[in-house]
Amino acid sequence: MTPADAARLRSFLFFLLTIGLVATACDLVLLGHYESANQLVPLVLIAAALVIVLWQAIAPSAASVKSLQVAMGFFLIAGALGVVLHYRGNLAMQLDMDPGQPAWELFWKIMRAKAPPALAPGAMAQLGLLGLIYCHRHPALATGDIP
Repeated sequence: MTPADAARLRSFLFFLLTIGLVATACDLVLLGHYESANQLVPLVLIAAALVIVLWQAIAPSAASVKSLQVAMGFFLIAGALGVVLHYRGNLAMQLDMDPGQPAWELFWKIMRAKAPPALAPGAMAQLGLLGLIYCHRHPALATGDIP
């Protein structure tokens, strides 16, 4: 891959990350995903990531890339914890409705529940991975700044 191809691919990844952050934030706000402190976590992380993305777009540097890496690490953690929280919420609801359900049936009901969707927080993890791919071998990290 030529350096020009790598730069185009990196720009495309940056664009996808930015669009994904904005779209996910809009989705969460439209769903009213701000009723508790736990629900604010993804919105706060997305806001912080958008600030870092803006910094990276305006004044790319090793510091902005490293900051984005840290933020994307938090996205991975938030995605995993979000899946656990959504699963537990659905588990409590299903057990309230029918405490005697067989374990396998209970699991499938939880995974197919619409509110909250158990795997929806995986989108945070996907954004985190996308951001980390963008940062992988970023030129700013090799030179300490953008050439």
